This record gives sequence, C-alpha cells and structure tokens, in this order.
Amino acid sequence: MIPTVDDAIAAFAPELPLAVACSGGADSTALLLACARRWPGQVRAIHVHHGLQAAADSFAQHTAAFCEAQGVPLAVRRVDARHAPGESPEDAARNARYEAISAAARMEWTSPATKSVAIAQHADDQAETVLLALSRGAGLAGLAAMPQRWTRDGLAYHRPLLGVPRAAILDWLAAQGLRAGDGWVEDPTNADPHFTRNRIRLAVVPALEAAFPQFRTTFARSAAHAAQADALLREVAAADLALLGVPPVITALQALSRARQANVLRHWLRSAHATTPSAAQLDELLDQVADCVTRGHGLRLRVGAGFVERRGPVLDWYNP
Repeated sequence: MIPTVDDAIAAFAPELPLAVACSGGADSTALLLACARRWPGQVRAIHVHHGLQAAADSFAQHTAAFCEAQGVPLAVRRVDARHAPGESPEDAARNARYEAISAAARMEWTSPATKSVAIAQHADDQAETVLLALSRGAGLAGLAAMPQRWTRDGLAYHRPLLGVPRAAILDWLAAQGLRAGDGWVEDPTNADPHFTRNRIRLAVVPALEAAFPQFRTTFARSAAHAAQADALLREVAAADLALLGVPPVITALQALSRARQANVLRHWLRSAHATTPSAAQLDELLDQVADCVTRGHGLRLRVGAGFVERRGPVLDWYNP
C-alpha cells in the first residue's frame, strides 16, 4: 500500500514546538499544512530566501501569505548561496539553507524554544539521491542517501514524508483544494537540465517508473542497508583510531589491512579536520603510508583542502 501524507503525519512524533522548512513549493506546503492541523499553535515556519533567481522574492511573498492564512508564525532568512571555487552550486545552497534554518529555529523563537525541525523531502527525492550518488561513484555514505532523522546544532531534524511518493503528496494537496499557482509555487529551476539531479528526475526516473514501478521502495531499502553498513564502518574506524592515537601512529596504522587503513584515515580526516579525501587522494596516501619503512622517508600529500604530512612517527594534517 502506498503511504499517504496522512499516514506519515500520523506516525510522526516530534518534540514540540516544531519548525517546518517551507520553500512555498508543493512538498513543503503539504508538510506545513498537515503539521499545523495536527499541532495547532505548536508549529512555526522558516523560509530561506536564496536570492539566486528573480522569482525568489515571489516565493517569500507567497509563503508569507500562506502562513498568515494558516495562522502560522513565519521567519524569513536571506542567505548568500553563491558557491565557492571547487564547490558545487547544490552543495553551497544546501549548506547555506541548513545554516539559516538552524539559526532561525534557535533565535527567532526563544519562548518556548524550537525543539524539532521538519524538512519536506519525499520518496522521489530519496530515489534521486541514490541515483545521484551512483552517478558520482559514491561510497556507502553517499549510497545511504538521506536519513529520516538526525541532529544538527542541537536540533532534532526529521523528514516525515521520506516514504511518501511525490504523486501522493500532489493528490493530498488536490484533496485540500490546493493547486499550483495559488496553493503553492513551482520553482522554474527544477526543470533546468543543467543540474544533474534535474536530468535524473526528468529522464531517468520516468524510465525506472515504467520498468520497475516499485523502485522507490527498493531504492529506499538499499539506502537503509547502506546506512547500516556505513554506521558499522564508522564504529570500527572510531575503535581503530582510539588504538592508533590522534594523530595516528604510522607503524600502528601499517599493521592494519589496507581496507581498515582507508576506513580509519577517512574517519580521522573527517572527525579531526573536517575534510574528506577524494578516492585518488586516499589511494595515493595509502601507497605512501606503505612506503614509510624508514625514519627518513618523507610524506607530504594534498588531501581535501590541506596536506597530510609525516611528522616523526605520526601523520598530521594541516591547512596552510
């Protein structure tokens, strides 16, 4: 049986008060309306104004009018979502969006303070994320796609609609008497084939729908398996790093298998230095670690945004 918006909200049990991220689009409009009806007076809305297109002002105006009609308090946050050199536009916009949401949730309403934030990604978004990860050759962390719940900046984040197909969301909105244009706004960039995710949505997803109608469910199951395996690898990496020390001792690192070396080095770089090596950088680092068999053997390699360097018996990372 295909999950509906009503099913998802009935199973959703956030700590209140709840803030809903609302772009003004169909998905977030449905989420905001359903939550506001279930928890009257306990729901707030946050709209992030990216300023990246001419229609951004109209998105904010529409969201403000909709929230006023529903009696939902709204915070609008403007962000600079331009991407830095080497950063994808999608990543820049996503990072700016989450920073703005966290700031608004913590600062706009302090009595009572916001406890939870709901994001409106759905089953189609999850399938697209898996396909995007596959197209980029991602590892387990990428294939795990989007979690249904997580914590960031002291807030509990939720994706209550993650199991609901977009078609079911549109059906629910129609049943409420809402239509595109007056009930919600359509983002014109969603049809721009310049973005990889849009090409997946416009060309790949319809082909999968025709060949494998249950692909959303099976993709979500694979993503859940990947997330479980990734969590296990993180536990192993944390245990290994505790034995190797921070920074890691090279001889102790060499005693591990190459796969465990790769796992613990990724974890060390991510947890201690907030950087992630590319596959090529990690392979080269493993080769150079294997060659460190004498005290005089040097090692200096660009990894992520900085360099890994041998300093006596240990590896270190720095950003010059």
